Amino acid sequence: MTDLILAIVHHLIVFGIAAVLAAELALMRPAAMSPHTVRLLGRFDAAYGVLALAILVVGFGRVFHGAKGADFYLHNPAFWIKVGAFLVVGLLSIKPTLRILAWQKALKADAGFTPPLDEVNALRRRMLGEIHVFAVIPIAAAAMARGFGYS
Repeated sequence: MTDLILAIVHHLIVFGIAAVLAAELALMRPAAMSPHTVRLLGRFDAAYGVLALAILVVGFGRVFHGAKGADFYLHNPAFWIKVGAFLVVGLLSIKPTLRILAWQKALKADAGFTPPLDEVNALRRRMLGEIHVFAVIPIAAAAMARGFGYS
């Protein structure tokens, strides 16, 4: 039963991360940027951080407490592709998070603050990169679940 619960929670968190990334990308448009949007971005980015931490906890819970056992995961290249892609997504998300935090601070000082368009465009491109790398994770998961890479 533990394995089932961990798998369900793991999948729900992954879908949550995908939804938050999509929402942030939808909000990160120069034409739509407003003080309200900056506040929303801050909330979504905070949720993204919580979900990222949760997926690490639950994911490694599956590795060490799931039915397949740690050897299945730790000796599987597809697992390490997933972990690597997650790490790259995390690294790509640092700059947007720092900018969104700076925008939140600027908004507190000036209620009418809107971010410069060049920053919005640059962060949008970076977030597109995050989403593209994020897509590698379920691809590697599907391969891993079907025994690819496991010897």
